[in-house]
Amino acid sequence: MTDSPYQNDRGNHDRSLTKPSGAASMTPSPHARQPMQTQSAYLIGDMMTGGYGNGPDILHDCTIAVNQGEIAVIVGPNGAGKSTAMKAVFGMLNMRQGAVRLDGEDITALSPQARVARGMGFVPQTGNIFTSMTVEENLEMGAFIRRDDIRATMEQVYALFPILRDKRHQAAGELSGGQRQQVAVGRALMTKPKVLMLDEPTAGVSPIVMDELFDRIIEVARTGIPILMVEQNARQALEIADRGYVLVQGRNAHTGTGKELLADPQVRRSFLGG
Repeated sequence: MTDSPYQNDRGNHDRSLTKPSGAASMTPSPHARQPMQTQSAYLIGDMMTGGYGNGPDILHDCTIAVNQGEIAVIVGPNGAGKSTAMKAVFGMLNMRQGAVRLDGEDITALSPQARVARGMGFVPQTGNIFTSMTVEENLEMGAFIRRDDIRATMEQVYALFPILRDKRHQAAGELSGGQRQQVAVGRALMTKPKVLMLDEPTAGVSPIVMDELFDRIIEVARTGIPILMVEQNARQALEIADRGYVLVQGRNAHTGTGKELLADPQVRRSFLGG
C-alpha cells in the first residue's frame, strides 16, 4: 500500500482485489496521526450510561473515542454492548449519563437525523440499502441532505468500489453480500461525512471479501475521516485499528492500540482464541 500519514503497516496489503494499479482513489488528509487524547478526541462518547427506552442500562460509564484519520474498533463477546455503544454515539439510545461530542460540539441532545446533518455517517448492520433501487439510485439517496453537485463524490465512490460502477444500473437487492456492503458504505460517503460509523460491515461475507472491505475502510481513513467500527472478526479488525475498545457487559474492559490489544495475553486468551 502507498505511504500514509496515518498507518502504513495495518491491514491486508493486497490491493489487487479492486484496484490493480494500487493508486489511491481519495485524497490523503494533511493531518498527521497523533496519539489519542480521549478528552479532546474528534468524536467521543464520554462515560455513557443508558439503555433502550425504560429498560435496564446496557452501557455503564462506557467511553469510545476516535480522532481524525483513525480507525477505532469496538470488539468483545456477544451481548457485550458493542452495537449499543455505537447506537448511543449516534443518538439511538436513551442515555441517562454521559455526553457525545463531535469536533468539540456537545451533540448529546440531538436526534440521529440532526447528527447526520452535523456530519455523522452511520451504516447499520442490516437493512442498510434500498433493495428495489439501483446501485446509483442508492448512492443518490445518500446525498439527500446535500444541495450541491454530487457528481464528484459519486465518482470518488465508484473509484473506491469499481464494481459498483459496473453494476450501477442493477437493482441493489440482486448484488452479493459484499457488494451490498459496498453500496451501504458508498451511500454513507455520499453525505461527505465528518465521521463514518460502521456496525459489523463484514458480517456474513467471505474472508476474501472481508479483506477487500477492510482495505477500502483503510483508504477512507487515509482521507482524514475518522472511522468508528463494531466488528465480530476481532483479530482482523484490531490488525487495522489505531485504537481498540474491548467491551464486557457494557463496560470498557481493555483499551489500547490495535497492536497493544493483539499482544495483550489476557485479551488474546479471553477474546482472540489464545
